[in-house]
Amino acid sequence: MKKRTVRLPRSNEGGMLLDIASYGRAGPAYITRLELEHIERTVRRTPEVLVKVSGGARTLAGVERNLRYIGRSGRLALESDSGVRVGGKGIESELIEDWNLGLEARARRTQRSIRAARKPPKLVHNLIFSMPAGTPSGLVLKAVRKLARDQFGSTYRHALVLHTDEPHPHVHVVVKATGEHGERLNIRKATLRDWRRGECDRTSRTG
Repeated sequence: MKKRTVRLPRSNEGGMLLDIASYGRAGPAYITRLELEHIERTVRRTPEVLVKVSGGARTLAGVERNLRYIGRSGRLALESDSGVRVGGKGIESELIEDWNLGLEARARRTQRSIRAARKPPKLVHNLIFSMPAGTPSGLVLKAVRKLARDQFGSTYRHALVLHTDEPHPHVHVVVKATGEHGERLNIRKATLRDWRRGECDRTSRTG
């Protein structure tokens, strides 16, 4: 790269005051929109939300185990997609029946017997929305509830629960992988990125 020299006026002694050489690339700095948004959030100290798929279940037993875990074996009430809080022993079986997961699992077993054996698709997706320590837990729950209503609505059955047993408040969401009209819910990296950005905005506005 060509050297560019900036010459300042000579001093009284006849020498140069300073000789500055720049080896940087000429022209404007290149920065992506996502990088710019990240910088803006950092400057505003917007809390960064973590959104991830923590797995999923391909069997009814797996669904039940996950619901039992996030509900702490019935000690924590889960909030259903209708806004009703449900809890207590045996709530896992009730949700599985309400979501018709038993019928779906049997239908898939029949299909697999016809086709070549392969890993069955997920019955549910397990999601976690986590905020930094110090974020009001009520705001996190309210924001995730709004996101779930907007993204899943009544098409994809889901349930959520807030956990505050760790410094960072987080919400677990279990969402049925097949919609009420048979469409599959595909969660990609871009999907998580959009949810993460929306969650940050919702939490900030609410706070």
